[in-house]
Amino acid sequence: MIYGIGTDICDIRRIAATFERQGERFAQRVLSEAELKVWRARSARWPKRGLRYLATRFSAKEAFSKAIGMGMRMPMSWRLCEIANQRSGKPVIVLHGVLKDWFEAEGLVAYVTVTDETDYAASFVVVERKQ
Repeated sequence: MIYGIGTDICDIRRIAATFERQGERFAQRVLSEAELKVWRARSARWPKRGLRYLATRFSAKEAFSKAIGMGMRMPMSWRLCEIANQRSGKPVIVLHGVLKDWFEAEGLVAYVTVTDETDYAASFVVVERKQ
């Protein structure tokens, strides 16, 4: 049974402007440790690709927070929600700490997709209650 659906579209130029003002602090606030590692590697080689990565993760976490109906309040937080990729490239949601505990206690499972194109990143999340 569907528990919730969330979608988000993010203007990459807005992420770039925020990053310009706040620097790496912004990425550290939004990304998990594993995501930060990927972001730093991509940014070092292709700065624009690093910004797109940051924007897709921001967008996916916003969509996830909408799907679970909490917004950005506990147990939901930026760094406890990680958007990883399987070897095939398929994006998956990996939760940590109190968010993971709450999610599992509710018997939920999440599916995510992300995309980006020039100026925008978009995400869609479906959360189901396990039968």
